[in-house]
Amino acid sequence: MGWTMKLATAALFLGLTMVVPRDEEDGDMCMYEALSDTDAVLCKGLEVFYPELGNIGCMFVPDCNNYRQKITHWDEPIVKFPGALEGATYILVMVDPDAPSRSSPKAQFWRHWLVTDIKGVDMKKGKIQGQELSAYQPPSPPAQSGFHRYQFFVYLQEGQNISLHSKENETRGNWKMDKFLNRFHLSEPEASTQFMTENYQDSPNYQPPAGGSSEPTDKPKQS
Repeated sequence: MGWTMKLATAALFLGLTMVVPRDEEDGDMCMYEALSDTDAVLCKGLEVFYPELGNIGCMFVPDCNNYRQKITHWDEPIVKFPGALEGATYILVMVDPDAPSRSSPKAQFWRHWLVTDIKGVDMKKGKIQGQELSAYQPPSPPAQSGFHRYQFFVYLQEGQNISLHSKENETRGNWKMDKFLNRFHLSEPEASTQFMTENYQDSPNYQPPAGGSSEPTDKPKQS
């Protein structure tokens, strides 16, 4: 067993931060920190993969390699539910319960992604193909709002025709997720997970670019 495997195994066993080298040429080390036990309660059987990061479920987005900025512009992640039943149909929900901040979540829940009619065989492989009721919106926490939780839930659809009310479609914020779930008799999720990140400019390692802002002109709405 190599030293990297021993290090990863020890970190997982002890529940401590896992250290993974990302750029061996420069000697940089990326710190992958697990969520607290309280936040980890939500991590049940679901995997969320982003480019470069891998499975970020139950983790903080690392404060290195501009990951906290990159994730605000990447396309939708690969979401896998290995325990999905191939003959079943599922609903995928992604929300931010901490909009605009965890200490004052006045816009809870912010709906980042909502897809229905996902076949179980696709859910197992991470192919989110179905009826997209809310297109994917990347995590974009506002500056100085602290860490936000980005939560993913998978529900068994059981043949129902799922839809959003016209009022729900008017905005993504202040979504009454509990009412939506009750409307379609969706109780406990089949699987769930979450990750946490903050605005990249709030990082202690952030250095503003010389000569102007690095913000893109098509900056997504923040949540």
